[in-house]
Amino acid sequence: MAAVVLVATRLLRGTGAWGHSRLRFGTRTCRQFSSGAAYPSVPLSFPLPGVPTPVFATVDGQEKFETKITTLDNGLRVASQNKFGQFCTVGILINSGSRYEAKYPSGIAHFLEKLAFSSTDRFDSKDEILLALEKHGGICDCQTSRDTTMYAVSADSKGLDTVVGLLADVVLYPRLTDEELEMTRMAVRFELEDLNMRPDPEPLLTEMIHEAAYRENTVGLHRFCPIENLPKIDREVLHSYLRNYYTPDRMVLAGVGVEHEHLVDCARKYLLGAQPAWGSGDTVNVDRSVAQYTGGLVKLERDMSNVSPGPTPFPELTHIMIGLESCSFLEEDFIPFAVLNMMMGGGGSFSAGGPGKGMFTRLYLNVLNRHHWMYNATSYHHSYEDTGLLCIHASADPRQVREMVEIITKEFILMGGTVDVVKLERAKTQLMSMLMMNLESRPVIFEDVGRQVLATRSRKLPHELCELICNVQPEDIKRVTSKMLRGKPSVAALGDLSDLPTYEHIQSALSSRNGRLPRTYRLFR
Repeated sequence: MAAVVLVATRLLRGTGAWGHSRLRFGTRTCRQFSSGAAYPSVPLSFPLPGVPTPVFATVDGQEKFETKITTLDNGLRVASQNKFGQFCTVGILINSGSRYEAKYPSGIAHFLEKLAFSSTDRFDSKDEILLALEKHGGICDCQTSRDTTMYAVSADSKGLDTVVGLLADVVLYPRLTDEELEMTRMAVRFELEDLNMRPDPEPLLTEMIHEAAYRENTVGLHRFCPIENLPKIDREVLHSYLRNYYTPDRMVLAGVGVEHEHLVDCARKYLLGAQPAWGSGDTVNVDRSVAQYTGGLVKLERDMSNVSPGPTPFPELTHIMIGLESCSFLEEDFIPFAVLNMMMGGGGSFSAGGPGKGMFTRLYLNVLNRHHWMYNATSYHHSYEDTGLLCIHASADPRQVREMVEIITKEFILMGGTVDVVKLERAKTQLMSMLMMNLESRPVIFEDVGRQVLATRSRKLPHELCELICNVQPEDIKRVTSKMLRGKPSVAALGDLSDLPTYEHIQSALSSRNGRLPRTYRLFR
């Protein structure tokens, strides 16, 4: 390496022939250190003079994992988590979403998500907001789910005051101009069109399975804004919704990578005593309904043959999702259900990888490895503060729908059978690994802190969750499965459904010992 540097130096200086250069530089000598020309006598194990002292992360017990929580006089909670680094993630999480829209046109939360970070009383346009964030290397985002709305910003920690002030403006003082409302309607319309054209129907099936499981109540209400509701959502409707649900007692200001006292000071400055754009009248239409699981069937006949045209078109598939009620994330059985979901695992038939990709989960070993014609078999677990849903999504050729449904019902029945200890330990290890790897990301920590504090006013730390996972026993899996199988199924079906078994037959299969569908006899084919 030294020779290469020497050659480059000579070329840059325009030295002559090799012999001439050797005579010019004299006899080769060995230097004691190779720290560079500026500091020739400083070894690499010592700091350079005049350079600021570096700050390194330190480990102190649980590495100060404690989440600090302060409640302001108006009921708003401030939660922070210490994390080493120059940047922070700060945001406001609100207990609002599609489940609270029973008294409003469906889709308001989805509409507000697309409308987020538009003009406010202090910022004339979205461009001004982005420019203010850019000065601190920041980015912003808004996401809504069935029960939570989240406004978040990641930026340099030195700009915390600016970030909290900007978040307060975006949440409490949006202008909601006619032009912005019309642009949002166009954005929602485009997203709905894209949703119906996607080769991957998982978002649409998730919407359908919730609609089947919780018929016309709470988490069964439309998460995506129906296209017929777009003209109904105007400034007056939005202000009425915001007045009821964007209140301080339903909010959490969460931050990761910030000093807690500084975050509390910023919250008091911008969020305490603030008068929002929609006024501070009494809340009158707050929906406090508890989720009512109904079960049922939602199906959508659709031609899936041309969903992905091209030189290698995607094959025509029929998609089925079958679900059963599990439990809320506030119950003790939530952890056993999470382990059970990991044991089921699954994925697409073309997934690559080893055990880390779930290749040894039940849906791979029992379904995808044995039935080559199945394109997908994946387990999902959705959990909320008052209910939950464990479901399996499967895809296959329309001619094999009946056989596919029977395979899935058998897998549900097998959940309540003997639990293999080796597979259980693998699932527990995989769940803990996934948990810890995800919590290395600052935005994921932020969302975890915010959601837990919003739902429970406290936070379970990662090592506490890992301990709960380790304590799951085979009897726990059998207990929660037995309880789940006593409920009514929920079924969502998309595609060519000519061979789809009836809902009563699916329910009968899940009530049997072997999961088989009742035999059907046809006089004519």
